[in-house]
Amino acid sequence: MRIIIAYLAGLLFGIGIAISGMANPAKVLNFFDVAGTWDPSLGLVMGGALLTTFVGYRLVLRRAGPWLGPSFALPTRADIDLRLVAGAALFGVGWGIAGFCPGGALPALGTGRIEVFAFVGALVAGIFLAKALQSLGQRLKHAAT
Repeated sequence: MRIIIAYLAGLLFGIGIAISGMANPAKVLNFFDVAGTWDPSLGLVMGGALLTTFVGYRLVLRRAGPWLGPSFALPTRADIDLRLVAGAALFGVGWGIAGFCPGGALPALGTGRIEVFAFVGALVAGIFLAKALQSLGQRLKHAAT
């Protein structure tokens, strides 16, 4: 049952990304081009997502627990550190340069365009590189103590 619900949630997300135009890098880049061919429509998409999340979290978290799990997996940290700021900056710069974010790139794989595959390949390589650097940092920190 879990896998079916996960599939349906992913399908709904992918359809929403495709319909909203967030899988189209030109539309995304036009959103960032405020001095040129600005397209404010993605602001409405993002605003709708924020509103849905705001209301959804309040409704879901009133329940004692999730339907398909033992407990909610919520963040426990509230601090803003260098890792969070650097990650957000890299995400924003990458989105602004490529016109893709991970959520928009995965459904766009269905278009078969080579630039989408290049982006997702770089994304996966970046994930592995970040994990390796994090592991190296932990080992160096452990060795220093």
